[in-house]
Amino acid sequence: MASVGEARAASPLDNITEAHVKTALTADKGSEADLVSWSIIDFTKEGDNFATIVTSVSVTFSLAGKESKTSYVIKLKPPLPPGEVLSAFFSSIFKKEAEFFREILPLLNAELTTRGLGCLRMAKWFYTSLNKDEEMIFLEDLRSRGFKTFDRKKGMDVAHATLVLQELAKLHAASLLLKATAPEQDLADRFTHIKVDWMNFPENVKKHFNCMFSTYFMCSSELLHNMEGYEVAKQWLARHKNNSIDLLELQLVRNSKFDVLCHGDCWINNVLFRYNEDGDPVEVMLLDLQWSRVASPATDLNFLLYTSLHGNDRKANWRDLLSSYYDTFRGVMKAGERNMPFTLEELHQEYRDKMEYGIIYSTTLLAFSLGEREDAPDIINMKEDDMPNLLEQTRHVTSNMMENNQDYRSRFFALFDDLNHREPRCHSIV
Repeated sequence: MASVGEARAASPLDNITEAHVKTALTADKGSEADLVSWSIIDFTKEGDNFATIVTSVSVTFSLAGKESKTSYVIKLKPPLPPGEVLSAFFSSIFKKEAEFFREILPLLNAELTTRGLGCLRMAKWFYTSLNKDEEMIFLEDLRSRGFKTFDRKKGMDVAHATLVLQELAKLHAASLLLKATAPEQDLADRFTHIKVDWMNFPENVKKHFNCMFSTYFMCSSELLHNMEGYEVAKQWLARHKNNSIDLLELQLVRNSKFDVLCHGDCWINNVLFRYNEDGDPVEVMLLDLQWSRVASPATDLNFLLYTSLHGNDRKANWRDLLSSYYDTFRGVMKAGERNMPFTLEELHQEYRDKMEYGIIYSTTLLAFSLGEREDAPDIINMKEDDMPNLLEQTRHVTSNMMENNQDYRSRFFALFDDLNHREPRCHSIV
């Protein structure tokens, strides 16, 4: 039986049943595996996850007369009442990730493996339930293979970022190999949920997130208020404090030259690394595909490099990092006997053109990355009435970090240094 504490209040974890565990076990170990016992083992903390609830289950099973143990990570949809503003939103992105693991990932891996390339570095998928109140995804527990989270307060160095970019390149290029199997069809039209994005969220959801982004824009404006040399950044923040979602939409407008399947949420919180005996990163795993979409690869590149690297490291190495990304992308396309859709120089320009995309998200995630878990906003349970409190909390946290956290100061100013010195071809909403 599941070892769910009797005193614990009802939660989505209570909806995990023996039948769910058995189905995942069979998919993993085969029909001859017999479930002996199982127990839920929580391992995440408040502030670790923004859009799903993540837990794990420890399993004892018998196979061929031998008793063994394994474990699975389980992602669950947040239990919001139908009337809540974000209920439909969380339901949509949960279905998006379920679709990716069950339908899209096997197709991508088939394109890679038939050409002698390895599978994408993501957790194995075993089972999905989309039944009401039982929405859950069972995935491989990558901790059993030695993968670890990276300290989000440190910021990625070049070695870590290179591994992530190479895997993003493999994902992006594999999507073009998949597209080539039905070139007359838009890649986004081949699947049901991949098209769900900012552009087609209900207006009340867009308004909710616009208010949240505005909070961070307002706090950033206050932090820059008395700083000289940031007039362009101040004007940009003032111009977009009430239309940040419109600006994100503009950055996501599709261009056929750069259409690929993107991760959508690739940053330091959504990757795991495995290390050698010397402590060097040797392998990465990409997590959390709730935001997967067809878009420009530059949205993934900017999201990663702006949210996850220190400003000096990004500025000094972005060309080399993009070259590593490009070489991996080109290697996959060559194996698939396909032409590259863009040159390295065109990728450089596209990266610069999408700079605002990375800055917007870094503005909202920087305090969380370098701060404490208890300071992270509870997006799952946030209501419209909570926005004034969020503003005051964020104002307090960011001003305190600006005063006492040198890494925060450095990374914050690096964001807006880039904005001040961007090339004229970067576009904004006027």
